[in-house]
Amino acid sequence: MSSLSAPPAAFYVTGTDTGIGKTFSSCALLHALRQRGYRAVGMKPVASGCEQTVEGLRNEDATALLAASDPAPAYADLNPYALPLPLAPELAAEAAGVTLSLDPIEAAFARLRAQADTVVVEGVGGWLAPLSATLDQSHLVQALQLPVVMVVGLRLGCLNHARLTAQAIRASGATCIGWIANEVDPQMERIDDNVALLRARLPMPFWGRLPYAPGTDPAPLARHLLG
Repeated sequence: MSSLSAPPAAFYVTGTDTGIGKTFSSCALLHALRQRGYRAVGMKPVASGCEQTVEGLRNEDATALLAASDPAPAYADLNPYALPLPLAPELAAEAAGVTLSLDPIEAAFARLRAQADTVVVEGVGGWLAPLSATLDQSHLVQALQLPVVMVVGLRLGCLNHARLTAQAIRASGATCIGWIANEVDPQMERIDDNVALLRARLPMPFWGRLPYAPGTDPAPLARHLLG
């Protein structure tokens, strides 16, 4: 998929690790869709590390997705599970006395789908980071029938992490429809060569490369994605 002439109705954004720019990439994708005239909304089904506000628990990643969405969905639909502690979801849910299940996520997703052309669903951590003792991210992807987009954080080790993640996605039965290179280490040596190696070895289409730009508005960077 090198253009957005026919975007999928929804897709799941995963990554090669935590802290590699899934939210930044998801927001840039939302803007890329909107700039092409599509109604696009984000979703963060499970978010840990939420702060208490006058409006309830809010997560920084989820609010970034909300800001990049048009139309703007209800926060509770965008982020059905908002967990206070900044821990792995299984631990954060246990600490909050919450049992994660698919039903609330599926209901929220259906409401988002009803108001948008495309829903960009952001996962947690890397692909194999569990949601609960009985729920993996692959189960969520299967339940919502989502193809997957993989974000590769460009840093030392990314070749191994990207290929392992791609293999794990395929082994789970999910379909990876594209990958994004995100520059997370400005000191990485021979970064262009690493991207070339990844493009030669990853079996899914290349959706673009985002520059190192911490704290930058993702809207203008959408031009780097999807041609």
